[in-house]
Amino acid sequence: MKIVLIGAGSASFGRGQVVDVLSAAELQGRHVELCLVDVREQTLDTMTRFAERVKAHTGSDVNVTATGNRRAALSGADYVMIAIARERAKLWEQDFRVPLAYGFRHCLGENGGPGAVFHALRSFELIIPICRDMEELCPSAWLFNFTNPESRVLHALKHLTNVKAAGFCHGVFSVLEYLTRLLDRPLDDLEVVSAGINHFYCVLKLRDRITGTDLLPHVVQRAASDRNAPPLFRKIAEVFGVITFPSDDHIGEYLSFGTEFSGVKWHYGWESKPVPLGPPTGGPPHLEDYASGKVPLDAEVLRTSGELTVPAICDMELDRKSFRPAVNVLNTEGYVENLPRTAVVEVPATIGREGISPLHVGAIPEPFASYMRTQTTIVEIVTEAYRTKSRRLLLQALLLDPVVNSVSAAERLLDDMLSLQRDYLPRFD
Repeated sequence: MKIVLIGAGSASFGRGQVVDVLSAAELQGRHVELCLVDVREQTLDTMTRFAERVKAHTGSDVNVTATGNRRAALSGADYVMIAIARERAKLWEQDFRVPLAYGFRHCLGENGGPGAVFHALRSFELIIPICRDMEELCPSAWLFNFTNPESRVLHALKHLTNVKAAGFCHGVFSVLEYLTRLLDRPLDDLEVVSAGINHFYCVLKLRDRITGTDLLPHVVQRAASDRNAPPLFRKIAEVFGVITFPSDDHIGEYLSFGTEFSGVKWHYGWESKPVPLGPPTGGPPHLEDYASGKVPLDAEVLRTSGELTVPAICDMELDRKSFRPAVNVLNTEGYVENLPRTAVVEVPATIGREGISPLHVGAIPEPFASYMRTQTTIVEIVTEAYRTKSRRLLLQALLLDPVVNSVSAAERLLDDMLSLQRDYLPRFD
């Protein structure tokens, strides 16, 4: 079995997936190759040496290889995991600040809002060529995507390529953790089903596994008055009767009134961080410190990622038919009844040798679902704009966004961003 990690040099994604693969007992004795891929030679070298140290620590028999040539890596691959970006911090800051400068009060600028249009296009430019290579070199392989914006990336590659693909995100575990804390119950005692779109889902079922009692009405009522919960999350529970992703910046990306609760500070920027006066202080060890042996491997760096990708690989290889709480897939069979069948949805699934089998979950509560349908329409248009290189369609996608309230400002924003990020974007007519 050959598992390929593209973007392996990422300190967060790469570290977590390396540890997941090398600590998975199910992958031992199966002649597994873990191939690390990154275009940055230094970070790839660091991650490779780190992987070898983790391999020695765990006693894994997985063969670790590394290359900067993705085509060489993809040849004969069975599973490909991708988390990639170029100039992530600089371009993300533009995605947030430039729309704000044109008067569009949006949240975060990552997965929703006007900034997400350009984030998506940059991700398409990186991932679609990888998919073309996969069509040629490993047409039967599964692609598991982490690259944001998750829904938009998966929609494009499912509509524009022939790869087998699914998207994974750990966001669902945020609401599961919230429910267990609110109810003071272990997760094993609860039957939870959530569905929607990535970072904007809602709990559809919450039952006591032992008694069968429907706990959702009680939890909605408690969440609406939970002063320890984020304010937008509480307001959604109060007004719509919905438990959604408990992170105001993420759900606020899809709403016209998100910044009413989160403000317009970009919490990844320096305006949201104190700037101390005085000599620099030491921080936590860097991955290079672990890779070089300067710092011994500890529980923090050896912790598993909590992501579902390696468990999903094991599900497929061992035909476990495991229930997984959230996988991003096309809604082809109407898994969510009141979202378009061409949309990417995040739903529970069982995973086994035959692949990913999404569960039919019924309908999202109205009118909350109408917010999701607006987003799925925007995603459709962005994919088509990329396919046809149509500036007109990009403008349509911007004007459909809930925070965009000016045609002329949207036109100027589009011109500005296509110029600022021209080295990372295709040309549009």
